[in-house]
Amino acid sequence: MFLSRTAILIGAYAFNVLASSNTREPSQDVLRDDVTHGHLDLTHDLFGFHKNLTQIESISGNEEAVGNWLFESLSSQGYNVEKQIVAKDPLRFNVLAWPGSKRDAKVLVSSHIDTVPPFYDYKHHNDKTISGRGSVDAKASVAAQIIAANSLLQDNEINPDDVSFLYVVGEEVGGDGMRAANDLNLKPSTIIFGEPTEGKLASGHKGMLSFKLHAKGKAAHSGYPWLGLSANEVIVTALAALMELGQNLPVDEKFGVTTINLGKIQGGVAHNVVAESAEALVAIRIAQGTPAFMRNETTTAINTAISKFLKKDQQPADILDIEFSGEGYSPVDIDADVPGFDTFIVNYGTDIPNLKKSVDGQKRYLYGPGTILVAHSDHEAITEDQLQDAVGGYKKLILHAAGKTSTVDTGTFKDSL
Repeated sequence: MFLSRTAILIGAYAFNVLASSNTREPSQDVLRDDVTHGHLDLTHDLFGFHKNLTQIESISGNEEAVGNWLFESLSSQGYNVEKQIVAKDPLRFNVLAWPGSKRDAKVLVSSHIDTVPPFYDYKHHNDKTISGRGSVDAKASVAAQIIAANSLLQDNEINPDDVSFLYVVGEEVGGDGMRAANDLNLKPSTIIFGEPTEGKLASGHKGMLSFKLHAKGKAAHSGYPWLGLSANEVIVTALAALMELGQNLPVDEKFGVTTINLGKIQGGVAHNVVAESAEALVAIRIAQGTPAFMRNETTTAINTAISKFLKKDQQPADILDIEFSGEGYSPVDIDADVPGFDTFIVNYGTDIPNLKKSVDGQKRYLYGPGTILVAHSDHEAITEDQLQDAVGGYKKLILHAAGKTSTVDTGTFKDSL
């Protein structure tokens, strides 16, 4: 049975010790005298919950510690909780939780618990900003979602069987956690995904295709370069062709321009050695067309460009491998029909296309606190107000999805305390 707010506060932070060995700053200041006449201070609960999540390093592939903390915290709050194993070495798992008798509730609230590297310490600053890796992307969404649902459940604005939570691993590295979640056979009528959207509803995001280039050269003394083949020259020529291609792709009225990012380039061993090998990692944000179309366009452009390096009877694959990461996905349309929210398009990718639609007419919303413009950076940070406002936003979305009359105004959660 779902517990009271008092029990939630006591239970949610009784497990700080689980995180302490994996944090830079154990959250020992959370259990304070915040319970008054059977109620808890939701502001403190929100910030404390967010702190506990953010201070645990959970770079993709190393999500076990934060997953365990979240599992134990939700269990202590009265949720039914299960782990879905995604990988065993290292151990990686998704967390599914539900407060009532229905594991498969009509409203599924979801986000991811992994982050990009490197880890930055959690810090709560005097100017009411909170920094640290994952403070925005996407542990702010996780904390606000849970506090929002707890508030609705405590006030009997929704039934325990109305909502469930799914928190996944691996969103930042291809979505293996969310793809595994298809095996859970959940059939919600609405899914609310949490990502930084500046408190707006995202009505769509670009598609994605990523790949690795591996050039195969022949080492030689740099004084006699004709005796070898420079893998660096091959890779640079291929990348130049991609940059030119990126200037000539179609523009979509809704999603804008397709962009090509040369994310990582490395090759060679020394300045005086003809490079024997070189690699590059490339990401394409697709505004128009399909991954298959982009795969064909990029392959053609690259192969044409490097043909000048080919000897008689050689094929492009003899000197350059193109390794695509999965199938990719086309631009994604997202529902944005809830009154009271501003809407916009985001350029980043999400786990939405990795979770197959399990019922006809399934609604999907994308919403969360903070801006993507600071995510994945050394200055990732969120404000107290953004976190608090998101609780109100998630409450409104959950009520709408559950078919309840919403009396919640987005952006006014902090004023109701």
